[in-house]
Amino acid sequence: MEKKQKQILHIDVNNAFLSWTAIDRLAEGEKLDIREIEAVIGGDESKRAGIVLAKSMKAKQKGVHTAETIYQARLKCPNLQVFKGDYKSYRKHSNDLYNLLLQYTDKIERFSIDECFLDMTEYLGNSRLIDKAFEISKRVKKELGFTVNIGVAHNKLLAKMASDFTKPDKVHTLYEEEIATKMWTLPVSELFMLGRKTLPKLYNMKIKTIGDLARQDKNEMVKRFGKHGLIMWEYANGIDNSPVNYLEEKPKGIGNSVTLPMDICDKEKLEEILLTLTEQVTYRLRKYNMYANVVNVQLRTKDFKDFSHQKRIGKSTSNTKEIYNVAKDLLNEMYKKGTFIRLVGLRVDSLVDKDEVQLSLFTDENDKKQEKLDEVVDKIKQKYGYNSITRAGKLHSDEIVKLKE
Repeated sequence: MEKKQKQILHIDVNNAFLSWTAIDRLAEGEKLDIREIEAVIGGDESKRAGIVLAKSMKAKQKGVHTAETIYQARLKCPNLQVFKGDYKSYRKHSNDLYNLLLQYTDKIERFSIDECFLDMTEYLGNSRLIDKAFEISKRVKKELGFTVNIGVAHNKLLAKMASDFTKPDKVHTLYEEEIATKMWTLPVSELFMLGRKTLPKLYNMKIKTIGDLARQDKNEMVKRFGKHGLIMWEYANGIDNSPVNYLEEKPKGIGNSVTLPMDICDKEKLEEILLTLTEQVTYRLRKYNMYANVVNVQLRTKDFKDFSHQKRIGKSTSNTKEIYNVAKDLLNEMYKKGTFIRLVGLRVDSLVDKDEVQLSLFTDENDKKQEKLDEVVDKIKQKYGYNSITRAGKLHSDEIVKLKE
C-alpha cells in the first residue's frame, strides 16, 4: 500500500504573551488594547535585568527586538509601555488553543507554550490542508480572541519555516515545489535550528542564503561539520522525516465540518452529509472510549452567515444512530427551506469516560443491538480502512465528504 504524504500544520501564536495579556486586560474592563500601542511584556526594570519577552507591532516598527533589555528598547522607543507577564494565564490560553486544535486531529505536538505541530494526514478526508488552515485561523481569532500564523507543508521543517513568513494573522504554504522561490532566497540565518556560532563559518564559505547552503556538496558539508553538516544540508533542501511527537489526551469535544464543493439547498442531501459527519465523529468518540452528552450542529449559508443549535442528549452515549437523530432534529429546527448552505458541521461536547457512566439495568434492547452494530462496524473499519464499509443512506454524500482511513 502506497504511503500517504504527510499533511502538517505549524500553528504559531502572534506575539503570544502580549496578545494574551491584552485579552486579559480587556476582559477585566480595560479600554486600551495594548496590541495597538508601543508596548512590550518584560521583566522588572527596577532591577535592570528586565528583557523584552514580547512586543507589539508598533514597538517592532520602532526597532524593538525580543530578548533585548528594556533599557535598550526604551532608547529606540521612548513612549514604550511595559507590562508584566502572567505565566499562569498564558498556560490557560495555551490550553484553550490546544483544546480547539484537538477538534481537528489527535496528533498534536506542543512545541512550546505558543507553538504546535499538527499531523492532519489521517484527518482531512477530501478537505484540503490549506482550507483547514484558514478555518483554524478564523476560529482562533473569533473564539479565542488572538491571531496565529499557520505554516502549511508536508513536513515539520517546512511548516515551521512557512509560519515564520510575513506576520501577523497569515497562512503560508511551503510545499516542495516552492522551496526554491520561497525559502532559498532567504538569508541562511533564517534556517531553522541554525546556531549563531555556525554562521561565521558559513559566511567564510561564501554561503549567504539558504539556497547557497542547499547547493553545497553534501559530503563536503559532513566532512566540515560532521552530523550537523548533514542536518544543515538536508534542512536547506527541505528534507525532514521527523514525526509529530504527540501525547494522546482525552478531548473535551470532538467535531468535524465540511465546506461543500457546491452550495446545497436540498434538506435530504444535507441530512446525508450530516450522517457522514456523525459517523466520523462517533467513530472517534468510541476510539477514545467516551460518551457524549451534548450535540451541536453548525450551518453556514452561501452569504457566510453562521447558525448553530445544540441540545443535551437524554443520556450519555456514543451511539451513531442516537446522535444522528438528535443532530437531524437540530438541522430541522434551524434550516429554512430554500436556503443555500456552503458548510455543515457537527460537534459533540460534555464528554465523559465510558467507564464513569452507570449503565441502566433497563437499557433498551434496541440500544444494545445498536451498540453491538457500531462495535462490529468499527472493527471492520480498523482492519480494512475507514471507507471499507458505509451506510446505504449516505452513499451519495460520501462523494462530497470522503472520510479518513
